Amino acid sequence: MTQFNDTNSAWSAEKVDIVIKSLANLRLLADLDLVPRYPHFGDKTYPLGRCKEIRDAVFVLLQEKLPQSTDPGLVLIRDMLSKGTVLKKVWGSLRDEYFQNAMVLGDWYLDVSNDTVNPNKPRVEVLPLIESQFYNIASFEQFVKIARSYWNVEVYRNDICPALAPFLPMLYVREDGVSWLGEANDDMLAMTMANKFLAAERILSILPPPPKSLLQQWQIALKGITHNEFLHGQGEGETYCQQYRERQFYIGSEIRDRVVMAYLMLPRGIDYAQ
Repeated sequence: MTQFNDTNSAWSAEKVDIVIKSLANLRLLADLDLVPRYPHFGDKTYPLGRCKEIRDAVFVLLQEKLPQSTDPGLVLIRDMLSKGTVLKKVWGSLRDEYFQNAMVLGDWYLDVSNDTVNPNKPRVEVLPLIESQFYNIASFEQFVKIARSYWNVEVYRNDICPALAPFLPMLYVREDGVSWLGEANDDMLAMTMANKFLAAERILSILPPPPKSLLQQWQIALKGITHNEFLHGQGEGETYCQQYRERQFYIGSEIRDRVVMAYLMLPRGIDYAQ
């Protein structure tokens, strides 16, 4: 698995506590805006499941407040930025137990949504990146392992839209019967394109096919969608991986954008009565 690395900048334990306090204050400001907008995530109460929304809101607040702030923790962050350290948003695996949206500042892991899986944990966690056990998602196998336990889903190969499978090779079914295709976030699309669809081809050879009844329900849903080559193309997903590799569909953003537009035509999920 790939570990993030950047500028090596040291903070003492005392400085880390100062940064945590400052980020916690920004988190409270973010919560004031987010709680009314996102009171629930399915049957879960805020902040559960809202790591992306929280991380994004705090990131925006940082951009607004860092230039002029006299807050001690924000001054420490600004000082590190002035030395060339980069602050960036990241998404990946935390301890290979769940997916997490966080920020990385040089060699530091900044998690301002640390309580979105377990609400009893502190809102904010700041750790040396090497100690955080935060990693890039490096393979679909790694992704599937986390998704099965974290989302409590069954994962099948995408036989629904095989022409889409080199980009989105997985079909999920949740405990309540809701089914959807994935994974369409920027990081996973970048991963499958970077290795020229070899990762998708490999996971398609490993995952089981969906039950026939599930396949039939998706086929009914597809009939109601305007014809699209990525949604209605027939064949085998692994064959499409090979064809797209030969046609260099992994280069540039034009094909990727068409894939995303096709994905957005699909229902966000269908109810599957087993």
